Amino acid sequence: MVDAPRTQQLRVGRLTKAHGLKGAIKLELYTDDPERRFVPGAEFSLQVPDSSPWHGRHLVLRELRWYNQQPVGFFDGVDDRTAAESLAKAILWVDENPDEAPEPDAWYDHQLVGLAVLRDGVRIGQVAHVDHLPAQDLLVVKMQGREVMVPFVQAIVPEVDVEAGTITVTPPPGLFEDLAEADEPADAAGPDAASGTADDDATPADGDAHGDAADGGVPGEAPGAASDPAQQPAD
Repeated sequence: MVDAPRTQQLRVGRLTKAHGLKGAIKLELYTDDPERRFVPGAEFSLQVPDSSPWHGRHLVLRELRWYNQQPVGFFDGVDDRTAAESLAKAILWVDENPDEAPEPDAWYDHQLVGLAVLRDGVRIGQVAHVDHLPAQDLLVVKMQGREVMVPFVQAIVPEVDVEAGTITVTPPPGLFEDLAEADEPADAAGPDAASGTADDDATPADGDAHGDAADGGVPGEAPGAASDPAQQPAD
């Protein structure tokens, strides 16, 4: 899947499935502030496969309603169930407003890339890039010449300290077990953390994931940024 061009963008939601017969679509929100992101007239870039009829297009929100605590969106040009079904799994991005204050627990990809990864206070690797998948965001951690995919959720990544240049992980058994423990102390992480180049993206949190994800690249099936409803990169 190829990303749609975008400058600095935030991932704010995902369309899950059609609702009813008139083009409504259920959403999974990747933002802590849906009242600000999902207002009538809000325009979204779409992250969809190249083969999708929606590739390279935008959606404009007509209305957001709630049914049984589930957000449901109505969009211009999506007037029947067939059209709604063709948008299932599409990820929604919005242009970032530099004048807006960022949401809590939200970071841009370029803020995450290069950070030292700590486990029990010991540096074990460094964030190489961030992968944005429909289900969740992944931190790709480079360690001992290998890359390990770490789900960017609160339970596994409880702390991100951009100023200190570190990310703390509490991985489940087996995630790093086949790799020897690194013995580099945490205080050696600082310089490396600031040196990484960004994929120009950010990552969010949804319940147990990290918040609004900011991105400076393009929406595709798996762009290099983080998202909005779990633990996410900056909004």
